[in-house]
Amino acid sequence: MTSLDLVRSRADELMRTHLGAGTWAFAFDHAKTRAGQCDFAKRRITVSRHLAARFSDEDVDQVLLHEIAHAMSGARAGHGPKWRRTAASIGYTGSRLHDGPIASELAPWVGACPAGHEHYRYRTPTRPLACAKCSRRFDERNLIAWSRRTDPAPSGRGAKPGTMAGV
Repeated sequence: MTSLDLVRSRADELMRTHLGAGTWAFAFDHAKTRAGQCDFAKRRITVSRHLAARFSDEDVDQVLLHEIAHAMSGARAGHGPKWRRTAASIGYTGSRLHDGPIASELAPWVGACPAGHEHYRYRTPTRPLACAKCSRRFDERNLIAWSRRTDPAPSGRGAKPGTMAGV
């Protein structure tokens, strides 16, 4: 786990080194499904306070380097060859996306299909949803039963799905 003060100081250090002093700003955001963001319009790099608090120091550095590479490559570079070259040149070694379990741990809605596949949502499910792992087409036999977690689990999963009636 990394303290948010350490993340902020590390962000300032890396941004000063790679982008120059005072050219870009840093902030925390409340995102739960993405680790960082590079906002070209505001010239600001943000990192999720929820995920940063759970990441290791090395993971935080990789998120920061990922976003700094975006800032250096330009808005049109995406995750293409120019961005990949830039990212590698500044020491980024991670994958393009964070795929850890943290986002699912924070999701307030947990669902399960009859086969037991788990699904996570941040927004209240408003219509029937069938499991895509069980069938590529909508099939009522694979409906997901949703339940709202009573407390998001900081270390591990929350309530088991199926404890409330489906939505």
